[in-house]
Amino acid sequence: MLIRFYNVKIWTSEHGLIDGELWVENNRIRMVSQVSPLILLPWDREIDGRGGLLIPTFKNAHAHSPMTFLRSWADDMPLQEWLTCQVFPNEAKLTADDCYWLTKLAIAEYVCGGIGACADMYFHLPAIAAASAECGFRQTIMDGIVASDLQAGDGAVYDRLERRLQRGFDEIDGMGNGLVSYRIGLHAEYTNTEETMRAMARFAGERHLPVGTHLSETAREVRECRERCGVSPVRLLCDLGMFEYGGAAYHCVHVDDEDMRLLREHGVSVVSCPASNLKLAGGIAPLQKMADAGVRLALGTDGPASNNALDFFREMYLASVLQKGVSGHAEAMPAERVLDIATRGGAAAMGLTDCDGIRVGALADLTLIDFGRPNMQPLNDPIKNLIYAGGKDNVRMTVIDGKIVYEDGQWSIGEDIERIYERCSDIASRIRGV
Repeated sequence: MLIRFYNVKIWTSEHGLIDGELWVENNRIRMVSQVSPLILLPWDREIDGRGGLLIPTFKNAHAHSPMTFLRSWADDMPLQEWLTCQVFPNEAKLTADDCYWLTKLAIAEYVCGGIGACADMYFHLPAIAAASAECGFRQTIMDGIVASDLQAGDGAVYDRLERRLQRGFDEIDGMGNGLVSYRIGLHAEYTNTEETMRAMARFAGERHLPVGTHLSETAREVRECRERCGVSPVRLLCDLGMFEYGGAAYHCVHVDDEDMRLLREHGVSVVSCPASNLKLAGGIAPLQKMADAGVRLALGTDGPASNNALDFFREMYLASVLQKGVSGHAEAMPAERVLDIATRGGAAAMGLTDCDGIRVGALADLTLIDFGRPNMQPLNDPIKNLIYAGGKDNVRMTVIDGKIVYEDGQWSIGEDIERIYERCSDIASRIRGV
């Protein structure tokens, strides 16, 4: 497969923003050039960028994709009531087949918004993996281990954890010709015991693996951890050895200077989900302070029950303007840094080092932005237009692993979009009991 993009602006890893063209051969970037070489090749597609912008696909570094069935179901509720009265009881009704279709719905939303990869923490993981592989979507999938997962069965807690995680690697890792990978995850400090957290830290340490976990999302979580253990959740997990080989910490809304130092020293990527944190009244993560402290940053949507959109343009805008508002400095979280966090930062948090930017030899995961829309004119600064004025309507095309999965309102994800809508509507109706 040979694809040529020409007449396009390209946000490259080595040279920043250039005008030129880009070639894709099979699933990798073959050439990036500021001129149009006088070479004729047997192109499968020649795509006129019409002066648009090619960027790496956005990397959604934290989500719960099958929660699409809960979109706009239980809104405007306090977090604990929302979780215990709506989310947990209704999630318990989901089957593996439900998660399969609900994930396909999320993927359709991801790709039409330029998102080419996601890190999912959920259950019925083989079904999520199968949906991702069939759609040609790049996915990292992890369990969200809680203490109750390890209470029943033969052997010690560590033995039960080891069997569960090894099953994940055996069943999932490498599906979809390598598009789908398995990573280890702990739901949160407050849903586990010291024994289960020590078991996870031991497993990660013995295999040199990063760990993903929800961390310091709410003030209540931090306060209760300090009351129980005398330290913050960040300090507790670091002291237990959870992050000896790095990891991803989801949210980190309520962190202090010591927490930031520990996250930096352990190479942990903080994945901020600004829309979800605002909607659930959790607060605003101090992204600019973390960036100044040298903490790695990424962005996520969180689940569609708490967001409710899976829209990276909204996340990028909020990530920038909230930091300006809370700091009182208009220069905080500039557009260029936010785009880097949304692409390279997310790839780093997910371990996707081969598709983190546009350069020769990298995997061809690309998003083409259409500047021929009113909200993008005049084109005074392409990157600032993208972050401060852009929206999903500006996504003309999404390419994953060298294959076009979305183009001009049409999906190529191996499934009819109307069938996905119908199946997911039926699932939601069944669980609601209507």
